[in-house]
Amino acid sequence: MITAHAQYYLRGEVRDEKNNLLSNARILLHSTGYVYSSGSSGSFGIMTTKHIDSVTISLDGYQSLSIKLETAKFHSLVLKTLVTSANLQKNRLLSFTRNLKPGERRNWTVGTETYNSLLENDFVQADKYPETGFAINTDKASYSNVRRFLNMNTTVPPDAVRTEEMLNYFNFKYIPPPTDSVFGFNSYVSECPWNKTNQLLTLQISARKLDPEKIPPSNLVFLIDVSGSMDMPNRLPLLKSAFTLLVNNLRDKDTISIVVYGSTIGVWLQPTSGKEKEKIRKSIEELYPGGSTPGESGIRTAYNLAKSQFIKGGNNRVILATDGDFNVGQTSDDELEKLITLHQQSGIYLTCLGVGMGNYKDSKLEVLAKKGNGNFAYLDNEREAEKVLVKELTQTLYSVADNAFLNIEFNAGLVKQYRLIGFDNKWKALVDSVSELDGGEVGSGHSVIALFEIEPVFAAGQPVTNQGNLAKINVRYKQPNDTLQRYTTYRCPYNVSSFASLPPTCRFASSVAMFAALLKDSKYAQKYSWGEVIKLATDSEDAQDAVQQEFITIIERAKKVYGRERKRKKQL
Repeated sequence: MITAHAQYYLRGEVRDEKNNLLSNARILLHSTGYVYSSGSSGSFGIMTTKHIDSVTISLDGYQSLSIKLETAKFHSLVLKTLVTSANLQKNRLLSFTRNLKPGERRNWTVGTETYNSLLENDFVQADKYPETGFAINTDKASYSNVRRFLNMNTTVPPDAVRTEEMLNYFNFKYIPPPTDSVFGFNSYVSECPWNKTNQLLTLQISARKLDPEKIPPSNLVFLIDVSGSMDMPNRLPLLKSAFTLLVNNLRDKDTISIVVYGSTIGVWLQPTSGKEKEKIRKSIEELYPGGSTPGESGIRTAYNLAKSQFIKGGNNRVILATDGDFNVGQTSDDELEKLITLHQQSGIYLTCLGVGMGNYKDSKLEVLAKKGNGNFAYLDNEREAEKVLVKELTQTLYSVADNAFLNIEFNAGLVKQYRLIGFDNKWKALVDSVSELDGGEVGSGHSVIALFEIEPVFAAGQPVTNQGNLAKINVRYKQPNDTLQRYTTYRCPYNVSSFASLPPTCRFASSVAMFAALLKDSKYAQKYSWGEVIKLATDSEDAQDAVQQEFITIIERAKKVYGRERKRKKQL
């Protein structure tokens, strides 16, 4: 609030270049830091203690305007349309097959939790549509969220199951890329374990590991939701434990700040050297919940602080931790997407950490992470926090490739049809004629497996007359802090082997995909059972990998939960 000493009045209106009045433009008064808005008529009146004060006016789709204003005058201010404003309205695709039209929509709702409605990828004719592609990213949130539902002995919302994130969760055997490349590739063609007449292309992509001695300094802003909805053991207390674990890995050259939003919005911890770990821990420990959820204001504050401490050539990142339940300011997925889009070119990444249940807003956090050139994880317990922020710290926080997108062109002489498993698109993006495909951020040392089910031209035992490669792969990406588009290519040889002869990691990855399909009640999961998935995972697991071992117990739990659900439906 302005104090009783205020004696001046800033007056004016906000218009666009066509002289239309603009309502709800944000007006930041620099002398106090308070934010106002133009009314429904586009006009404003602001009290100030200064004869001349400065403001910054902003509105999504328009260039921000910073200007000094005299209180003695009435000001008519014009905001110019952003050249890229049309792009702000475009939905973003996760995968894309050229010229292909979407099929029917399937709706799903679950309480007050929100998930984007997805449409499962179907088979595509290779002679008509030989090219498809997908964004490479390190998102892993779906797996731990699925685990949370099953640990509560409840079924999983189908749209909460994102197969590519389930596969991302596991650290498959790392294959170092060539010394002159950011990405390394390996591929296998085998029998398909759930459809013996088809084949399975298993493609492994490994990103280069950063040299620990050369990891750049970090400018990290912890953006922590301390609203009333976070007052539960699996929310703010869990986040406090998670960030405390992260603090242990800070270096002297790293800078940490904390922004909070709830009953208060602002900087909780001013930029502090990673050397002062005790000070940072104490600041985290003193966080307390209360108030509404003004996420929009928190995001703006965090980005402004990150910009003020920007390290050229460094790792500049906002880490947003919340249940995603924004209820003050801009709250819709589309509004928040526009807000983050405006910061895309700032060189500041966004990592989203989701927590909670019941009112957890998966759809919001997924959108924010993708639009913020960042990644997305869900913390269901302290072990998961340790996995994401300690064991896999470099994958989570240090990017080696931005806007990474893989394009694959199949050889129609060898492939009749193919189906990309996972990377399912949001319905609204598929039906939008101006949708675009976003690339993803890839963390240091991340190894991902992508799967394609293929209907081959030549049946088993039939001689193959086409001696070409199965497919050509092209990955485009940018290096961090660089605008140059780079490319790397790989050709998949067509050497078909038995499924049993595949490396254990590839067979285990297939069990993860089959598990996801059962959870989604996919039409492609009609020919196998929970028991068969358990057997495949058990036969291919790494006995030294606790995460893989836990996966088997999760499938067993799902078998009981879904078996009970089937019995319940029969009784109705």
